[in-house]
Amino acid sequence: MKNIIYKIYALAMILALTFTTSCNDLLDEPLENELIAQETDYSQSEDMVLMLYGAYGQFYNLQWETFPIISVRGDDVNAAGDQFPLIETDEFRYDRNFWMYNSTWLNLYSDILYWHGAMEEIQKYEEAGANSTNSQQYIAEIKVLRGFELLQLARLWGSILIPESSEPSHLFNVELSTFEEVMQHISDQMDEAIPTLPSVHPNQRSDIRGGVTRSTALAVKAMAQLELQNYQQVADATGQIISSGLFTLQPDYYQLFKIPGKLSDENLLELQYSDYGTSTGTVNRYLWNFFGPSSWTPAVAGASSGWGFWEPSVKYIKFMLDRGERERLQTTVLFTPDGISEIQSDPNYSDLPNWISNESPDGDIFNNHPRYNFLSGKHYLPSVQLTEGRFNYGENKNFTCIRYSEVLLMHAEALVNGATSSAMSADDAVNAVRSRVGLGNITGVTLDQVLDEKFAEFGMEWGIRFYDLVRYGRTSELNYGGREYEPTEDRFLPYPLGQQGILPQLKEAADQG
Repeated sequence: MKNIIYKIYALAMILALTFTTSCNDLLDEPLENELIAQETDYSQSEDMVLMLYGAYGQFYNLQWETFPIISVRGDDVNAAGDQFPLIETDEFRYDRNFWMYNSTWLNLYSDILYWHGAMEEIQKYEEAGANSTNSQQYIAEIKVLRGFELLQLARLWGSILIPESSEPSHLFNVELSTFEEVMQHISDQMDEAIPTLPSVHPNQRSDIRGGVTRSTALAVKAMAQLELQNYQQVADATGQIISSGLFTLQPDYYQLFKIPGKLSDENLLELQYSDYGTSTGTVNRYLWNFFGPSSWTPAVAGASSGWGFWEPSVKYIKFMLDRGERERLQTTVLFTPDGISEIQSDPNYSDLPNWISNESPDGDIFNNHPRYNFLSGKHYLPSVQLTEGRFNYGENKNFTCIRYSEVLLMHAEALVNGATSSAMSADDAVNAVRSRVGLGNITGVTLDQVLDEKFAEFGMEWGIRFYDLVRYGRTSELNYGGREYEPTEDRFLPYPLGQQGILPQLKEAADQG
């Protein structure tokens, strides 16, 4: 087992050192790279950018099992499907043998080791005479990607290993860093990266459209400092993004998560995919299959179905109905007939708005299925938006990671916790998010109202709800549908058993825990 896992880790480094595909291929086909080892001539400065293209390609190659492990434990989502340990995870019963834990650990650490290799190679190009301004920007961009994934690792496992190089064997000698130490490390790394990053919107970059910018790094810093509850630093970082004037909320919340939302003025970071506007060719279909309906009648005949493994919770739906939400609920939740009946079985919700239907605004119909009663609308691409000749579920849709609405609501969250800012008031930040979906203004915003707004805004996205509740010790809200969250035991997942057998630090920590 040790040799097998070592080879998986080592592969990340090898790939980071062996880019030979053309620049355009690496950017335009991030999921189809074929990298062949060759002797590197570091005097060829024009090849340095290949390290950066490959780094983005690695980031875009998110494995489908990683996102649900990050996101499944909130009261906004239920795990569906045939992965019983994932359902158990959603209910805070953790199995350290579960293959998805080990795979997620490997996926994230493979990315990080890959990126260390890319940064090391870029440094060699600089030492051989490449433009230092370019090389330091490329390294800064990769640091931000690395920081985003370290954040996910620490949110999942608490104390983790912070790699210091691309050499997998070095992990044996790295001490575990506490959750707080990881968050501060991420923040410090962002401080290093920010000065060398472009001060533009990601969609304004001419070299790598949608690539990392100064605002992306500031957002990742704010996310780390929020976990540390250093609210003034959160306000300062988000305030810089707000004051830049580069970002606006996309007016149509529904389309934000569809093809018109790709590289939106709202997005700070997204996984980018493309079918290149052609009727044939390979793209990553399995990421979207996880979320797609197993039984539907698409408006475009022949459009493929999915696995139906990701289900909004009844609690979330009732919360949104109680708020009088339409646009965000209609965007976030796809209803089946059985789902509508389930909601109506509660006498308090027997008279639902007439717009709640098992047909989407784009004409796709979602049929009953034994696996689920609801589906995730944010991970749904209407069949009418598929490129003609394409039929794979969700094809050509990007996967959003950080949005401007999250920046606004983190800003508000910091202010109601005592931070100060001249960029925007808490009321204005919250009301900007509310007005986009037709809700009225509120004044004297409280922490409860900020967290409610985040619940409504980010349902089904990146586990934001779970991490919010844990941060404030409000985990009693996770006790629904028979769930029982134990604060001292359930915040972090157990280290995967396969990794405990390889890395003695993990075994020792698990034994002490």
